[in-house]
Amino acid sequence: MSHEVGTVARLVDRLVVMFPGQGSQSVGMGCDLCAADPLMRETYVRASDVLGYDVEGLCSEGSAEQLGRTDFAQPALLAASVGMFRMLQRDGLRFSVGMGHSLGEFSALVATGAVGFEDALRLVRRRGDEMLHAAEANPGGMAAVIGLDDAAVEALCAEQDGVWPANFNSPGQVVVSGREAALHDLAEKAKAAGARRVIPLAVSGAFHSPLVEPALGPLKLAFERTPWRAPDPGFFSTSSVAFESAGFPELLQRQLVSPVRFTQSVKSLCAAGYDSFMEVGPGAVLTGLVKRIQPQAEVVRVSDAETYAAVRADGRYLEDT
Repeated sequence: MSHEVGTVARLVDRLVVMFPGQGSQSVGMGCDLCAADPLMRETYVRASDVLGYDVEGLCSEGSAEQLGRTDFAQPALLAASVGMFRMLQRDGLRFSVGMGHSLGEFSALVATGAVGFEDALRLVRRRGDEMLHAAEANPGGMAAVIGLDDAAVEALCAEQDGVWPANFNSPGQVVVSGREAALHDLAEKAKAAGARRVIPLAVSGAFHSPLVEPALGPLKLAFERTPWRAPDPGFFSTSSVAFESAGFPELLQRQLVSPVRFTQSVKSLCAAGYDSFMEVGPGAVLTGLVKRIQPQAEVVRVSDAETYAAVRADGRYLEDT
């Protein structure tokens, strides 16, 4: 038993809990856990009360198109991720750092105690609405550039009007945002520069770029009126690539129009000794990215009943197992 406790203590000191962003949603997410665990179901019920619609019903019976809409995807992903986190926390999860990819930062802020779950739901619902309106005002899209390094993609964006780096996801995978014509031109230049592929993404706007600026004004007051607390454990921002303990209204506004620097964030945390990562939430996107960024890091995920049971059986991450 003493060996097991020591192992847990070491993992606590090194463990980063990370939460996925938009794109990880899928029909059925969280529903197997709802059927098996009252805490997951209660989380969806709380979310439904705040949002005014049946979140579990949306996840289980809604169409992929509806669930993929920015204004529905963001609150549903937050609810699913926080529900899974609450189950792990109840069962003894302890960690040192919370982080997230774009929308996932709101889940991380809930997990680190910086904002309440209901307040986060209201914010992401408003965030999704305003991002959708901004996309209608400034039409655009996003594309993943595969096979070029970060600096090469940044240089191409600097040379092309109307397109910007949006997500530094892993070495050789950078997502860019921009106007459709500019994205087409950049794709041709990227292929000429040696990119293996340039893949258009199924999104409704040019997120994490200046084209989303119309969302900032309406969101400013919502962010400022929300009660914020100092996070505990620590919160690491994939926008600023730093630990942040205050100033969340300003940080989350900047995040909307700035790139997600996930690659740099994982490298920075690993360099500081945080070399174990647990993805909590639907899908396995971040797990795959960490494996490419830092192959020697320990990575585990909880995304459904099967992976939750595996973490419980493992016994290293939950103090009460």
